[in-house]
Amino acid sequence: MKVYPGIPPEIAAWIADQKIFFLASAPLSPQGHVNLSPRGLDSIRVVDPNQVVILDLTGSGNETAAHLLENGRITVMMCAFEGKPMILRLFGEGEVILPGDDEWADFRPLFDADIPGVRQIFRILVTRVQTSCGEAVPLMDFVAHRDELTNWAHEKGAAGIAQYQKEKNAVSIDGLPGPEYDREPA
Repeated sequence: MKVYPGIPPEIAAWIADQKIFFLASAPLSPQGHVNLSPRGLDSIRVVDPNQVVILDLTGSGNETAAHLLENGRITVMMCAFEGKPMILRLFGEGEVILPGDDEWADFRPLFDADIPGVRQIFRILVTRVQTSCGEAVPLMDFVAHRDELTNWAHEKGAAGIAQYQKEKNAVSIDGLPGPEYDREPA
């Protein structure tokens, strides 16, 4: 295991090549559910050695946002499924950035402008970078990104997505409030 105070350039380049990563967050309550969410679609960017942003698309739940609003704790994990084995964990404090927030204009242009269903951006201030061997992670070939979520968002349209967010993304499974989506659709 190696620990770094920030993301070294070679690891930042490796992050940019990954096709999938996982977000872990949890509420403060010991009875609350730990959330572990897979992500893809070229939705993570290293801004600097201690800052990562993640483009978050509308989905059936919004646990990560609710947890970040409550306590800010988050971990990003990536595994090498091809090439040299490695597991990477980025530990940090996160926040939710919504369209209309001051930082939105800084971070939204880092991602594909045409992707539908964008809900928010997570900014993570990375406090610990940790790598480990990953020698038991299987080798797998990447075929393609799935398009079901983006097709769904495209068909729903901006107004439909905004309504869905208000109805389905307002509260976590543990009853924590999510972001308030009383804004123009992204």
